[in-house]
Amino acid sequence: MKDNLTANVSVKPLCLQLSLKTKWFEMTRSGIKKEDYRSITPYWVKRFCLYQNKKLNKNLNPSDILLLCKDLNRCVVDELIDYMVHNWYLSFEPFTQTILTLGYPKLTDTERVLKLEHKGIEIRTGNPEWGAEPNKLYFVIMHGTILA
Repeated sequence: MKDNLTANVSVKPLCLQLSLKTKWFEMTRSGIKKEDYRSITPYWVKRFCLYQNKKLNKNLNPSDILLLCKDLNRCVVDELIDYMVHNWYLSFEPFTQTILTLGYPKLTDTERVLKLEHKGIEIRTGNPEWGAEPNKLYFVIMHGTILA
C-alpha cells in the first residue's frame, strides 16, 4: 500500500537559478559557454553545499569553509575536495536543472530565461574567456543541454 502511494507522487526538479549579464547569457544561449563561476563565499557555500546530506546549519557555518579555503594557493584542489568530503561530509545540492536569467526578468519574459540540464558543481579554476580570473578557484556550475 505504501509503495503505491509513493509511486504516484511526482518529484519536482531541484532547480538552481542564476542571474547573468548579457554577454554571459548570450554566450551560453549560443552554446559557447558551458559553465558559470561563483566565488567561494559564505553565500554560495550555503546555496550549493550540504553537510551530511542536509542543508548547512549551525553545525557547520559557511565561514568555516572559507577559513579552509584561505590557504587555497598552497593547496591542491583535489586534496581540498577530498578533505571537505571525507572530514566535513560535504557534498553539493543534487540540482537537476539550472535556470539562467538575463538579469531579473518578469515571469512572462521567456526570452530572458534559459533552462539547462545541470551537470554538477566542482571547485576548480575557470576559463578566463568566460569571466574567470586566472588561477582563482571558483564553484564551477557545469551546464548540459538546453531544455527550454
